[in-house]
Amino acid sequence: MNKVKIAGTGSYVPDNIVTNDDLSRLVDTNDEWIKSRTGIITRRISQGEDTSQIATKAALKAMEKAKVLPGDIDFIIVATATPDNFIPSTACMIQNNIEAINATCFDVSAACSGFIYAMDIATQFIKTGRANKVLIIGAETLSKILDWKDRSTCILFGDGAAAAVLKSGDEDGIISTYTGSDGRLGDALTCRAVSVNNPYVDKEAEKFNPVVKMDGKEIFRFAVKIMQKTINKLLHDSGCSIDEIDCIIPHQANFRIIEAAAKRLNISTDKFYIDLDKYGNTSAASIGIAFDEAYRKGIFKHGDTVILVGFGGGLTYGGSLIKI
Repeated sequence: MNKVKIAGTGSYVPDNIVTNDDLSRLVDTNDEWIKSRTGIITRRISQGEDTSQIATKAALKAMEKAKVLPGDIDFIIVATATPDNFIPSTACMIQNNIEAINATCFDVSAACSGFIYAMDIATQFIKTGRANKVLIIGAETLSKILDWKDRSTCILFGDGAAAAVLKSGDEDGIISTYTGSDGRLGDALTCRAVSVNNPYVDKEAEKFNPVVKMDGKEIFRFAVKIMQKTINKLLHDSGCSIDEIDCIIPHQANFRIIEAAAKRLNISTDKFYIDLDKYGNTSAASIGIAFDEAYRKGIFKHGDTVILVGFGGGLTYGGSLIKI
């Protein structure tokens, strides 16, 4: 089996910064209410850029960092819940944008766990020799599927993209991966698509409002429990202890979730890298944005052990234990 390493990362967020005070002009809320319940202060909201556009900008940064040419990419895997279209895939649109003419391209839908799912798929392709270089991207334009009159959801989310280039290498960077799903809880976080409406439907098709709906309490309970389970599973499978972990990069959903998970794991929140105060919940992009930001800040050094862990709609969950 081939070894897999992360050769480069990149991220992009729109320039438009929306503060909690800005949102208080749209819904009945205020800065203190949002900050105290979520930890979010600002988020980036697109002023017209769609998912393929912000994803392309993140991809180019990751490719530059990895020193990889477009023609060398074997696969492009995009994790998103907010594609530009049903057809073509966002990955194919990015392929066209960056001229990666030799890549096989497809999207995965795992909501906020999407970056982990994409990383896991890419790792398997490289380990088995099916690919040498894989570009993975987590990208969302969540602002287009939010109900901007619902203060329970519109305050939480932001737009952004993150990318990484994975390739075979001399050292193994992906030590352990764990993923899972629980469709029984799927109704806790939804965004409907189009109804079945054709000449053979007997009754008038139900019309759906394609916006995010969430049972916040159910998601909170699930997230805290599954973060603990996923981290413990990664530690067990890799033979590491929690004390050997230099940094944990969680899905950036809510500071209270991270705080509760840290308490269950009997560790300080200082071990977690957190940037949700600046970007909010960017779903499939959030882990990748935080990972890239930590890299650029010089927080990691060669040999560090890092855990990426996420959870999201589906419900889905997963994590990776990696060596820098």
